[in-house]
Amino acid sequence: MRNALLSVLVVLAALGIWEASVQVGQLPRYILPAPSRVLQTFAQDFRLLVFHAATTAIEVGLGLGFGLAVGVSLALLAFYVRPLGRALAPFFVSSQVVPVFAVAPLLVLWFGFGIWPKTAVAAMIVFFPVAVNFLDGLRSAGPELLEFFQALGARERKLFWIVRAPAALPFLLSGLRVGSVLALVGATVGEWVGSDRGLGYLMLQANARLRLDRVFAAIFLLTLLGLGMFYGVAILERILLPHRRYNRKV
Repeated sequence: MRNALLSVLVVLAALGIWEASVQVGQLPRYILPAPSRVLQTFAQDFRLLVFHAATTAIEVGLGLGFGLAVGVSLALLAFYVRPLGRALAPFFVSSQVVPVFAVAPLLVLWFGFGIWPKTAVAAMIVFFPVAVNFLDGLRSAGPELLEFFQALGARERKLFWIVRAPAALPFLLSGLRVGSVLALVGATVGEWVGSDRGLGYLMLQANARLRLDRVFAAIFLLTLLGLGMFYGVAILERILLPHRRYNRKV
C-alpha cells in the first residue's frame, strides 16, 4: 500500500506540473493539451476509444497466443536437439535486431490491412523473451533432482513433467509478463504502418488533424491496457506459484 500510494503521488505531481505548465505558458491544444482537456476528451470519445481498443486487444491476444506457442516450441527444440539449438541461436537474435518498422510494411503487403499483420508483428516480438526465458528455465533444473528420479527409473517424458516443467514455469511467466507489454507495442506499430482501425490508427488520424488531446487519450487507454496485461500475468504467476510469493515475503 505504501508503494502504491507513492506511485499515485508521483503521477499526481507530474500531472499537476503538466497542467500548471500548460496554463501558465498558455500553450495551444495542438501543441500540448492540458491533462484536464485530455480527460475531458477521454470521457467524450470513450465509445470511439473502446471500439478501437477492442481491435488492438484482439491483435495483442492473438499475438500473445502465437508468440507463446512458437516460443515454447522453439525452446523445446533447442533444448532437446542441441545442434538445432545452436543453429537457431542466430535466428533468435536476428528476429529482434531487425526493426519492427522494416518488417511491418512487408506484412501489410502480404496479409492486407486486417488484424493478421499486426498479430504477426506482436507474435514476432513476444516469442523471443518467451523462448529465451523458457529455455533458461529448462536448463535450470537441478541435476541432483534429475539424477534422483533417473535412479528411480523415470524416463525423460516423466522427468519433463516432474522436474523440468516446474523449474521452467517461473521463467516462462517472467518472459510472458515482458512479452505481454511488448506485444501491445508491436500491435500499435503495425497499426501505424497500415490499418483501418485500432488505437494506433486512431492516434495517427488524430495527429494528422492536430487533435493531440485525442492522441493523449488513446495513449492513456494504451497505458491502461499495458498495465492490465502486465499485472494480469503477475496475478497468474501468484496463482500458479504461491510458494514463490511466500519466499519473496521471507
